[in-house]
Amino acid sequence: MHITILDLCSYVGLAAVGAITLNMLLGMLMAFRYSPVRQWPHRRLNYFRLHNWSGYLALSISILHPVVLLFDRPSRFRVIDLLYPVHSPSQPLENTIGAVALYFVAVVVATSYFRVQLGRRTWKAFHFGIYAAGAALFWHSLFTDPALKNSAIDWFDGGKLFVEACLVIVAVVGALRWRYAVRKAHRL
Repeated sequence: MHITILDLCSYVGLAAVGAITLNMLLGMLMAFRYSPVRQWPHRRLNYFRLHNWSGYLALSISILHPVVLLFDRPSRFRVIDLLYPVHSPSQPLENTIGAVALYFVAVVVATSYFRVQLGRRTWKAFHFGIYAAGAALFWHSLFTDPALKNSAIDWFDGGKLFVEACLVIVAVVGALRWRYAVRKAHRL
């Protein structure tokens, strides 16, 4: 089996989707006040630390994803196309939305280092930018042609099914999280 640079780029992109999905789910789990000591799996898990590390991992993989494109000669991507993808040689809208997702993730991770100095309310506003990052990332992942040929989207491709599953999981847990917040606010 021969794996091309574009295949590698796609796999790295799917890993980024998985890492950001995990990060978002851990963040929402924290909002539910879930305790792994009292509830399943009855282990002493520091899911706050796991949430932080999954954020660093998601950012690292998200940066690696476009960098891999620089090594694919046929796609003709340059560094400027990665930083300012509006003029990228292929699928500029899709790539721009992907870059916006990456920039949102970078801001969320960077501001987490300054959460004490920013104050809880300001930091939390920045931190909720991960939902915008997730929306842009899912959009980018679903509408980008992995072969960069602007082909029709194959919604049943394995990579697209993975992204669709991640999107559905985040949407369902997000809706449950929102419902929990509304009920909590009404109890106060």
